[in-house]
Amino acid sequence: MEYVEYMDTASTATADGEGSRSPRWLDDEEQRTWLAYVHASTLLEDFLDRQLQRDAGMPHVYYGLLVQLSAAPRRRLRMTELAKSSKITRSRLSHAVARLEKSGWVRREDCATDKRGQFAILTDEGFEVLRQTAPGHVHAVRQALFDRLSPEQQKSLGEIMRIVAEGLQPKEAGADLPWLR
Repeated sequence: MEYVEYMDTASTATADGEGSRSPRWLDDEEQRTWLAYVHASTLLEDFLDRQLQRDAGMPHVYYGLLVQLSAAPRRRLRMTELAKSSKITRSRLSHAVARLEKSGWVRREDCATDKRGQFAILTDEGFEVLRQTAPGHVHAVRQALFDRLSPEQQKSLGEIMRIVAEGLQPKEAGADLPWLR
Protein backbone atom coordinates (compact mmCIF):
# COMPACT_ATOMS: atom_id res chain seq x y z
CA MET A 1 0.00 0.00 0.00
CA GLU A 2 1.46 3.32 -1.00
CA TYR A 3 0.78 6.57 0.83
CA VAL A 4 -0.45 9.49 -1.22
CA GLU A 5 -0.37 13.01 0.18
CA TYR A 6 -3.43 15.06 -0.57
CA MET A 7 -2.49 18.68 -0.26
CA ASP A 8 -5.51 20.88 0.16
CA THR A 9 -5.22 24.60 -0.39
CA ALA A 10 -8.26 25.30 1.81
CA SER A 11 -7.67 26.12 5.46
CA THR A 12 -7.71 23.21 7.85
CA ALA A 13 -8.82 23.32 11.46
CA THR A 14 -6.46 21.79 13.98
CA ALA A 15 -7.30 19.65 16.99
CA ASP A 16 -6.86 22.62 19.32
CA GLY A 17 -9.31 24.71 17.28
CA GLU A 18 -6.74 26.94 15.63
CA GLY A 19 -7.42 27.27 11.93
CA SER A 20 -5.62 27.70 8.62
CA ARG A 21 -2.64 25.46 9.22
CA SER A 22 -1.73 22.68 6.83
CA PRO A 23 -1.89 19.14 8.17
CA ARG A 24 1.28 17.70 9.63
CA TRP A 25 1.73 14.94 7.05
CA LEU A 26 3.43 11.76 8.17
CA ASP A 27 7.03 11.45 7.10
CA ASP A 28 8.16 8.26 5.37
CA GLU A 29 9.13 6.46 8.57
CA GLU A 30 5.92 7.49 10.36
CA GLN A 31 3.91 6.31 7.35
CA ARG A 32 5.67 2.92 7.35
CA THR A 33 5.02 2.59 11.08
CA TRP A 34 1.36 3.56 10.72
CA LEU A 35 0.74 1.16 7.84
CA ALA A 36 2.54 -1.64 9.69
CA TYR A 37 0.34 -1.02 12.74
CA VAL A 38 -2.87 -1.02 10.68
CA HIS A 39 -1.85 -4.17 8.81
CA ALA A 40 -0.71 -6.04 11.94
CA SER A 41 -3.75 -5.06 14.04
CA THR A 42 -6.11 -6.17 11.24
CA LEU A 43 -4.29 -9.49 10.87
CA LEU A 44 -4.18 -10.03 14.65
CA GLU A 45 -7.91 -9.38 15.08
CA ASP A 46 -8.68 -11.73 12.17
CA PHE A 47 -6.37 -14.43 13.58
CA LEU A 48 -7.99 -14.28 17.03
CA ASP A 49 -11.48 -14.14 15.57
CA ARG A 50 -10.87 -17.25 13.43
CA GLN A 51 -9.40 -19.12 16.41
CA LEU A 52 -12.44 -18.36 18.57
CA GLN A 53 -14.90 -19.15 15.77
CA ARG A 54 -13.15 -22.49 15.21
CA ASP A 55 -12.78 -23.43 18.89
CA ALA A 56 -15.94 -21.96 20.43
CA GLY A 57 -18.23 -20.83 17.62
CA MET A 58 -18.10 -17.20 18.67
CA PRO A 59 -16.40 -14.05 17.42
CA HIS A 60 -13.66 -12.32 19.37
CA VAL A 61 -15.99 -9.52 20.51
CA TYR A 62 -18.35 -12.08 22.15
CA TYR A 63 -15.41 -13.70 23.93
CA GLY A 64 -14.46 -10.26 25.27
CA LEU A 65 -17.99 -9.79 26.62
CA LEU A 66 -17.85 -13.15 28.40
CA VAL A 67 -14.45 -12.28 29.89
CA GLN A 68 -15.75 -8.96 31.22
CA LEU A 69 -18.80 -10.61 32.76
CA SER A 70 -16.66 -13.34 34.33
CA ALA A 71 -14.53 -10.67 36.05
CA ALA A 72 -17.51 -8.65 37.32
CA PRO A 73 -18.97 -9.04 40.80
CA ARG A 74 -21.52 -11.86 40.73
CA ARG A 75 -20.65 -12.24 37.00
CA ARG A 76 -23.08 -9.43 36.10
CA LEU A 77 -22.90 -5.94 34.65
CA ARG A 78 -25.44 -3.36 33.65
CA MET A 79 -25.83 -3.35 29.90
CA THR A 80 -24.77 0.32 29.72
CA GLU A 81 -21.55 -0.44 31.64
CA LEU A 82 -20.83 -3.46 29.46
CA ALA A 83 -21.30 -1.34 26.31
CA LYS A 84 -19.04 1.36 27.71
CA SER A 85 -16.26 -1.01 28.78
CA SER A 86 -16.49 -2.92 25.47
CA LYS A 87 -16.48 0.28 23.41
CA ILE A 88 -19.44 -0.89 21.32
CA THR A 89 -22.82 0.70 20.73
CA ARG A 90 -25.73 -0.33 22.90
CA SER A 91 -27.47 -1.60 19.78
CA ARG A 92 -24.54 -3.84 18.85
CA LEU A 93 -24.29 -5.02 22.45
CA SER A 94 -27.99 -5.84 22.54
CA HIS A 95 -27.59 -7.94 19.40
CA ALA A 96 -24.51 -9.70 20.80
CA VAL A 97 -26.18 -10.44 24.12
CA ALA A 98 -29.23 -11.80 22.28
CA ARG A 99 -26.94 -14.23 20.43
CA LEU A 100 -25.18 -15.18 23.66
CA GLU A 101 -28.58 -15.71 25.32
CA LYS A 102 -29.60 -18.01 22.47
CA SER A 103 -26.47 -20.08 23.17
CA GLY A 104 -27.36 -20.15 26.88
CA TRP A 105 -24.15 -18.36 27.86
CA VAL A 106 -25.69 -15.10 29.09
CA ARG A 107 -29.06 -14.10 30.44
CA ARG A 108 -30.60 -10.69 30.97
CA GLU A 109 -32.30 -9.50 34.10
CA ASP A 110 -34.27 -6.30 34.63
CA CYS A 111 -32.84 -3.83 37.12
CA ALA A 112 -35.04 -3.59 40.20
CA THR A 113 -34.12 0.05 40.87
CA ASP A 114 -34.30 1.34 37.27
CA LYS A 115 -37.18 0.18 35.06
CA ARG A 116 -35.19 0.95 31.89
CA GLY A 117 -31.99 -0.78 33.03
CA GLN A 118 -30.95 -4.37 32.45
CA PHE A 119 -28.13 -6.57 33.63
CA ALA A 120 -26.20 -9.04 31.48
CA ILE A 121 -25.36 -12.09 33.59
CA LEU A 122 -22.87 -14.80 32.69
CA THR A 123 -24.54 -18.19 33.16
CA ASP A 124 -22.77 -21.25 34.54
CA GLU A 125 -22.81 -22.69 31.01
CA GLY A 126 -21.23 -19.48 29.68
CA PHE A 127 -18.59 -19.58 32.40
CA GLU A 128 -17.80 -23.19 31.47
CA VAL A 129 -17.48 -22.31 27.76
CA LEU A 130 -15.13 -19.49 28.72
CA ARG A 131 -13.11 -21.81 30.98
CA GLN A 132 -12.75 -24.36 28.18
CA THR A 133 -11.97 -21.75 25.51
CA ALA A 134 -9.45 -19.66 27.47
CA PRO A 135 -6.43 -22.00 27.14
CA GLY A 136 -6.69 -22.09 23.33
CA HIS A 137 -7.21 -18.35 23.18
CA VAL A 138 -4.20 -17.64 25.40
CA HIS A 139 -2.15 -19.97 23.19
CA ALA A 140 -3.29 -18.04 20.10
CA VAL A 141 -2.42 -14.69 21.72
CA ARG A 142 1.02 -15.98 22.68
CA GLN A 143 1.61 -17.46 19.23
CA ALA A 144 0.48 -14.35 17.39
CA LEU A 145 2.04 -11.68 19.58
CA PHE A 146 4.14 -12.43 22.64
CA ASP A 147 6.24 -15.30 21.24
CA ARG A 148 7.35 -12.99 18.41
CA LEU A 149 8.66 -10.28 20.76
CA SER A 150 11.59 -10.11 23.14
CA PRO A 151 10.82 -9.26 26.79
CA GLU A 152 12.05 -5.71 26.13
CA GLN A 153 9.78 -5.37 23.09
CA GLN A 154 6.83 -6.68 25.09
CA LYS A 155 7.48 -4.08 27.78
CA SER A 156 7.81 -1.31 25.19
CA LEU A 157 4.62 -2.39 23.44
CA GLY A 158 2.74 -2.32 26.75
CA GLU A 159 4.05 1.14 27.57
CA ILE A 160 3.21 2.45 24.11
CA MET A 161 -0.32 1.04 24.15
CA ARG A 162 -0.99 2.49 27.63
CA ILE A 163 0.17 5.94 26.44
CA VAL A 164 -2.00 5.75 23.31
CA ALA A 165 -5.04 4.53 25.28
CA GLU A 166 -4.60 7.22 27.93
CA GLY A 167 -4.38 9.91 25.26
CA LEU A 168 -7.57 8.68 23.57
CA GLN A 169 -9.59 8.17 26.74
CA PRO A 170 -12.41 10.75 26.71
CA LYS A 171 -11.92 13.42 29.34
CA GLU A 172 -15.34 15.04 29.24
CA ALA A 173 -18.38 13.40 30.77
CA GLY A 174 -20.71 14.38 27.92
CA ALA A 175 -18.51 13.18 25.07
CA ASP A 176 -20.40 11.96 22.01
CA LEU A 177 -19.16 8.40 22.01
CA PRO A 178 -20.82 5.50 20.18
CA TRP A 179 -20.96 3.28 23.28
CA LEU A 180 -22.89 5.98 25.15
CA ARG A 181 -25.63 6.19 22.53
